[in-house]
Amino acid sequence: QVHLVESGGGSVQAGGSLTLSCAASGRIFSINAMSWYRQAPGKERELVARKRSQLETEYADSVKGRFTISRDYMKDTATLRMEDLKPEDTGIYYCNADLYETRHDDRSIHWGEGTRVTVSS
Repeated sequence: QVHLVESGGGSVQAGGSLTLSCAASGRIFSINAMSWYRQAPGKERELVARKRSQLETEYADSVKGRFTISRDYMKDTATLRMEDLKPEDTGIYYCNADLYETRHDDRSIHWGEGTRVTVSS
């Protein structure tokens, strides 16, 4: 099995910064991509940032220039650096991993339990 654990959430004033971390553990052969999603009350979960490789990174338009995703390819971790936070960034942030548990497995998707981010105006 695979486990994803997020950390780093909390409350911050608008304009502040937070860094979220995600650690993947368990039976992992290789990770194709790691992503961060978020979900605000009454809204669908949305992709915030996705990173497949050092040269393949995707960001939601709403966070471009403010958020930075990075991966440690040896430790199976992902970090989301969030700067100039806005109230609309408030929500539960989830780590996502697209991976292979063994060399013979089909690709599988795994989610963390989420960490809450609250941005006050």
